Amino acid sequence: MRLIKLCLLLVVALTFTNCFEDNDDNAIATSEINDFIWKAMNATYLYKINVDDLANNRFPNNEAYSNYLNSFSTPKSLFDDLVYEPLDRFSFLTSNYIDHLQGQEGTTVTSGIEFVFELKQGSETDGFLIVRLVLNNSVADNQGVQRGQIVDAINGVPITISNVFDLVGQTTFTLNFANYNDNGTPDIETDDTIESTTDSVTLTKQLYTENPIHLANVIEVDGENVGYLMYNRFNNNYEDQLNAAFGQFQASNVQHLVLDLRYNPGGSVSTAVILGSMITGQFNGQVYSKLVYNEDLQQNNSNFNFVNSFDGNAINSLNLDRVYVLTSDSSASASELVINSLSEYITVIQIGDNTVGKTQASITLFDSPGFGPNDINPNHTYAIQPLVANSINVNDEAVPANGLTPDIVLIETPANYGVLGDVNEPLLEAAIMNIQGLGRFGQSQVRIKSFKKDINLKPFEDRMYIDIDDLFLDELQFD
Repeated sequence: MRLIKLCLLLVVALTFTNCFEDNDDNAIATSEINDFIWKAMNATYLYKINVDDLANNRFPNNEAYSNYLNSFSTPKSLFDDLVYEPLDRFSFLTSNYIDHLQGQEGTTVTSGIEFVFELKQGSETDGFLIVRLVLNNSVADNQGVQRGQIVDAINGVPITISNVFDLVGQTTFTLNFANYNDNGTPDIETDDTIESTTDSVTLTKQLYTENPIHLANVIEVDGENVGYLMYNRFNNNYEDQLNAAFGQFQASNVQHLVLDLRYNPGGSVSTAVILGSMITGQFNGQVYSKLVYNEDLQQNNSNFNFVNSFDGNAINSLNLDRVYVLTSDSSASASELVINSLSEYITVIQIGDNTVGKTQASITLFDSPGFGPNDINPNHTYAIQPLVANSINVNDEAVPANGLTPDIVLIETPANYGVLGDVNEPLLEAAIMNIQGLGRFGQSQVRIKSFKKDINLKPFEDRMYIDIDDLFLDELQFD
């Protein structure tokens, strides 16, 4: 669904920005990169009106503009100065768009583990890692690393809040495993302990491309079929595989669907539309979601409708009027878009933790004519990923900044990581119990949430995971 050619809609903004020419003969000078950053942000940034330095009349002449750019010693310092806080928690600058684009495609150098970091009880510095996900057929998977395992040291070095990124950032490292002891009191954490063991495994990262369809199973529950899909990224390169998974569900006559988005940071809007259309099918042509741009780009505002096909392929739709969605505080962007958009049409029962709260869409911009991927300046590899639009549902409602609140609150902790796709895994079990009409988990079964930070190895390995990949909009093309 190629609805927008943004280069044709930026004429007004680019008419202003192109009047400033950088005559610096130093091809890789900071001012050259800064020039690109300012012009791209001026042309597209969602919060442009809130940043005085991005105003179209900010500079009276080339000299004033040049002096402004030269006042920033690094591209990052300029970019950070142009980002509007606190509304924008997600725009970012990359110094290597090649790695960035590979990450968007799901390809990175990784061991295949996603970790969660938690502080030990009573400490503000000492911590441990929990293996929350092992990617299929990755280095870690092939060496037997399993979800829920506890790591209290790497290369024999105890893990702390200050060294954790350096430790997991190594190409080759040894995980030293530990046991988690809740001392028989699973509802409180004050007496929980981490007990070191002699078990370990050495891993060397390799180039890896992830299929975002982590699991797609059919589970029989009281004579009815329940489809379970763990989907970890809205990657438009895998839409055929996604359709095939729903073909499996369709052939199995599933009456219920559990959509596991707990580790899904987002991705392509068009793929989110396709997924929503697969879950339903009865709303073809109706508005699924909308994008709203800044004051200078209102002509870009667009609707995304439910569809019954993509790339000439008929969509395998389930025509459901209810869906169960599993979430965590890592579920973001397109994951939240799916919940926010579908909830206006069918019953969405959300189970797990509050989502991130990212209603904005972003796009990769390059130092090129029109900021697209063609004719990129060869003198550097900087690119920016700014927020450019707000995503809202058919009734113009955005995802709250504090995230979407679950109907059934159930938070993952070191003591309750189960096997993904197993009927006894706590979040899936809660969905099945609701399907069976057995009610919800009581508050006594919800463990108190402790301090934790997610350390994700995709798409930028070994970085704090908030929503680093943001939302890649392949609908916004630059020709």
